[in-house]
Amino acid sequence: MSILSQLNSSFLYIVCGGIILFIALVSLFFLIRAYRAGKAMGIDTTKMKRVITASATFTLLPSIGILLGVIALSGSLGIPWPWLRLSVIGALHYETQVATAAAEQAGLGGLSASTMTAGGFVTICLLMSLCIMWGMVLSTLFNKRYLRRIGSGRVQASGGPGFGDRTMTAMFIGLISAYLGSYIGGLVSGEGLLRFRGDWLPLAVALAASLAMAFFVWLSEKKKLAWVESFSIAGSMLLAMASAVLLGGIR
Repeated sequence: MSILSQLNSSFLYIVCGGIILFIALVSLFFLIRAYRAGKAMGIDTTKMKRVITASATFTLLPSIGILLGVIALSGSLGIPWPWLRLSVIGALHYETQVATAAAEQAGLGGLSASTMTAGGFVTICLLMSLCIMWGMVLSTLFNKRYLRRIGSGRVQASGGPGFGDRTMTAMFIGLISAYLGSYIGGLVSGEGLLRFRGDWLPLAVALAASLAMAFFVWLSEKKKLAWVESFSIAGSMLLAMASAVLLGGIR
């Protein structure tokens, strides 16, 4: 039996599917409790239903990209494990990067079904799980104090942004800067003068996503289409993925 057949075995489907089902039931449980708590607090049920609809849409649209990630990883890791990772706490960009890095360090030369081994698969799974668990650990230990600090004052006495707004802005800028830096580093190569011999596609896709988000913001703020804001992130992701496909064909 090939390694890929083992990674797609019924046992792994049962284990991973059972975990995903448990997470789905927990989510449904808290959804019902939150809805009932909102009614008890006197929140308009129409507004709550609107929030549920917007949240469901925001969840479904990005899941198209996540499904593509599951398909991409399934060729080397099988379907159950990527399905579990991207259904519970994983992120598309994180899973693919860490899985590739783990495969290279395990001596597999990259993610490939032809070179995958049982030991390599275990190494990849452990690294993917251990690296992402610290968000939960740190949230458990420090999230209460952190949220109290954020909620201590959104607006300073001077009228400027508070700690929470500054923190979120700084985190976002740092994240975007890190990705853009890696994209630029991948594009610029060579000795002496700058030589653009690398891959320009990530930068082009990032630009396309930025333009798409700017368009959604323009519709929301200038054209007073407030409902567009609920779809802006998901729509930008889909347009960015479409641009990646189109530009990748002419690269």
